[in-house]
Amino acid sequence: MGTGNFSDDFKRDAVAQITERGYPVAEVSQRLGVSQHSLYAWKKKLSRPSGSGDADQAAEIRRLKTELARVTEERDILKRATAYFAKDAK
Repeated sequence: MGTGNFSDDFKRDAVAQITERGYPVAEVSQRLGVSQHSLYAWKKKLSRPSGSGDADQAAEIRRLKTELARVTEERDILKRATAYFAKDAK
């Protein structure tokens, strides 16, 4: 395994095999002819921008939880109203 200049696409694809497809680093390293150290370095370098993606995802989860609480409350109010009016109809 010598030193080589790999394209950014190659690095992204190699890291994707580890992170997205779940292949072990040792297997990807052997198959592609790249050192494990290089793969770990590429993974660390390429995962930095996703930090803002984590923040976006956390904000989306908070928003969805708030919306779920509101909708659940509305549903419960409607259930009580339905039970009340059904009782009066009898």
